[in-house]
Amino acid sequence: MSPRKNINDMSPVFRRESEYTFKIYSNEEERMHIHVLYGSKEAKFWLEPEVELAKNTGIPEHKLGEIRKIVEKYADEFKKQFREHIGMRVDD
Repeated sequence: MSPRKNINDMSPVFRRESEYTFKIYSNEEERMHIHVLYGSKEAKFWLEPEVELAKNTGIPEHKLGEIRKIVEKYADEFKKQFREHIGMRVDD
């Protein structure tokens, strides 16, 4: 029997930069992506085939440009972390 997963492993923080927190949620779709939290607002960016805004729930447009630059800068690192984390998914 495998040990139970820690709830904090379910949506680890991959990076904090400026006012933003970058993370993914476990057991979500497999296409590589990153969620960005800005206060109580959130956006989702695809990491493949290229960085692209997938969804935005209230982050102002001028902040999205800033966030996109950060996502592009760390895209390779986020992809690596995503692959490592998906290997830890609870239902796999």
